[in-house]
Amino acid sequence: MSRGYQHGFSENDGAMFEKELRQRKANTMVRVFEDYIGGSKINELSLLNVGGSAGIIDEYLSRYFKHVTGVDIDEKAIEFAKSNFNKENLSFDLGDAMNLPYDSEKFDVVVCSQVYEHVPDAAKMMNEIYRVLVPGGLVYFAASNRLMFNEPHYNLPMLSVIPRPLAHIYLRALGRGKYYYEKHYSYWGLKSLIKRYSVTEYTKKLVCEPEKFGVSYMIRPSSFKQSVAKFIASYLNWLTPGYIWILKKP
Repeated sequence: MSRGYQHGFSENDGAMFEKELRQRKANTMVRVFEDYIGGSKINELSLLNVGGSAGIIDEYLSRYFKHVTGVDIDEKAIEFAKSNFNKENLSFDLGDAMNLPYDSEKFDVVVCSQVYEHVPDAAKMMNEIYRVLVPGGLVYFAASNRLMFNEPHYNLPMLSVIPRPLAHIYLRALGRGKYYYEKHYSYWGLKSLIKRYSVTEYTKKLVCEPEKFGVSYMIRPSSFKQSVAKFIASYLNWLTPGYIWILKKP
C-alpha cells in the first residue's frame, strides 16, 4: 500500500473533538509565542494552523492573534469548524498541506503541531510552510520522536521503532488496523526536516517550567516524572519522546 493522505482522520480519532484537550494544546502554543515574541505583540500577527482539523485550537488562538486561518484536507473536520466557529478574525479552508492554497509570504506565524507524520511528504509540507511565511516569520513546530516507547495513535509499545513491514503485521495481529500509516522521524531526521529554519528549543523549557507553559497536567512540578524528563532533555535529547521548537525563517 502506498502512503497517501489520511482524508478522514477526524472520523477515526475522536481526540480532534475533545474541547478541553485541544484548548490545553492551544494554550501552550499561546504561552510559547508570548514568551518568544512578547505577549503584547502577538495580537498584531496573522496565523495559519496547518492540519488544524475541527477548529477548536484555531478558535482559541483567534482570541490572541489578529487573524487565524485553519487549513486541513479532512473535509468533515473543516465542515465542523465552519459550522461551529463563526468569528470575523477566523476562517477555515479545505486544502493540502503539501500544496497550500495561499500566496507566498502571506502569514506571520504558522502552527504545525503533530502533523508531519500524517502527510505523504513531510519535506514538501515544510517547504510550503516556508513559502507562505513572511521573511522572519515563525513556526510553532511540535513533533513526536520515532524513538518513543509508546506510539500514541494506536497506544502500542515500540510500534514506531520497529521496521515498517513488521509494524503492519503488529497492527493486524492485535486488530488495531491493517496498515501503519504514520511515519515518524528520529531526532536527527527532524533536524534535517527543518534545516532551512533557525531553531529555538522549547522542549526543555516546558519540562522545567510546566506551570508557566500550561503543561502541568502532563508534567507535575517536583514529580519523579519531571526529574526524569529534565535529565533526558538535558543529556539524552535524542530520546525525548516529543519536541516543541520555534522555527524562524531567515
